[in-house]
Amino acid sequence: MGITDPDTYMRGVPYEELARLRRESPVVRVDDFWAVLRHADVRRVLRDPALFSSQLGGTQIRDAADLAYVRRMMLNMDPPEHGRLRGLLTKAFTPRAVAKLTSQIESRARSLVAEVADRGECDFAQVAADLPLRTLAAVFGVPEQDRRLMYDWSNRVIGYQDAEYAVSATVSPAEVTGLARAALAVRPSPGPDGAMPDPRTRAGMPDLYAYANALGEYKRSHPGDDVMSALMRNVGDDGARVSLAEFENLFWLFSVAGNETLRNGLPGGLLALLSHPEQYRRLREDRSLLPSAVEEMLRWWTPVMHFRRTAVAGVRLSDVDIRAGDKVVVWFTGANRDPEVFEDPDVFDIARTPNDHLTFGHGPHFCLGAQLARVQLRAMFAAVLDLPGFMELAGEPVRLRSNFQNGLKSLPIRWAR
Repeated sequence: MGITDPDTYMRGVPYEELARLRRESPVVRVDDFWAVLRHADVRRVLRDPALFSSQLGGTQIRDAADLAYVRRMMLNMDPPEHGRLRGLLTKAFTPRAVAKLTSQIESRARSLVAEVADRGECDFAQVAADLPLRTLAAVFGVPEQDRRLMYDWSNRVIGYQDAEYAVSATVSPAEVTGLARAALAVRPSPGPDGAMPDPRTRAGMPDLYAYANALGEYKRSHPGDDVMSALMRNVGDDGARVSLAEFENLFWLFSVAGNETLRNGLPGGLLALLSHPEQYRRLREDRSLLPSAVEEMLRWWTPVMHFRRTAVAGVRLSDVDIRAGDKVVVWFTGANRDPEVFEDPDVFDIARTPNDHLTFGHGPHFCLGAQLARVQLRAMFAAVLDLPGFMELAGEPVRLRSNFQNGLKSLPIRWAR
């Protein structure tokens, strides 16, 4: 089993194998691509879209079935198109905008933890999953009762290699708005072979796109102070505005990427704490360490493990010759444990500083929602640290079968009541 085999990740990220490969060569041939494992090389690739393109082949290792459509997604764009779309969204993620949301996020986190506090146990992966859903619903103007749609969409897209997540359908039509019921009516079902249509094509997610269009039209006539309303003011056929296809794919990106990364970062961070009880006690006793603890959780449990670029021209990277058209895959789980950057990289240290992890990427595609994610992590762990007694694992964590997202499907914990 290699670093691309999703079954490998059922047991955990193969850090020893990544370190061995990095020692042999920081840029190493794996399957049909170059794996970039060194921190400095990952930064170089990500900050140079003119040489390492997101658009030529998309950002996933496997080639897209519908590349023309995938290229309309901001994640898979190069300048100048990427900057044009990103510019429409930046106002939603400025420090001032995030600051306005902070008290709401802290209140939601405390409420979610309070709902289970008296039970003395819970599946933290399920409790934590609701915080990014509620936050996204507020930011993007999705009615809160429809937020679980994003849970299912994320499961199907990110968890396509996992038999359970690939067919996720947890939302009942009785629980949601009329907009959502219409979308659920076209939700795909497994075929005779049990397989779902490819979720990385437009045809594979008809319910998501139906909902995006219906909600967009509603926001056009009932605008609010949210991202969807702002986007609809810019959707049109002229080249200066956002095309309908671009709008649909932006909604896809919000619903999936905006949810999934944090949803796995939260239980991953808690598992890191519970696996290092001395660090957990240290954080309980000194809450001023919470910001640096969150950064170390992000480094230690890197939710998105890799992204692809495609070489535009021949280039030399760490003494390796890469040809035009080659797949170049930056491996964040390797870069975030690079001993050239992180002292004792395999030690979990909540006071680590500096902590130049690459969990949110680097360069023009640096994660727009990074600060929003940090606020949610701090809020949830502040609430969790207030639980009485000491938390401990109450069963075996269940990992997501995926070579892309470092995910936890279940994290049973318990504490003294």
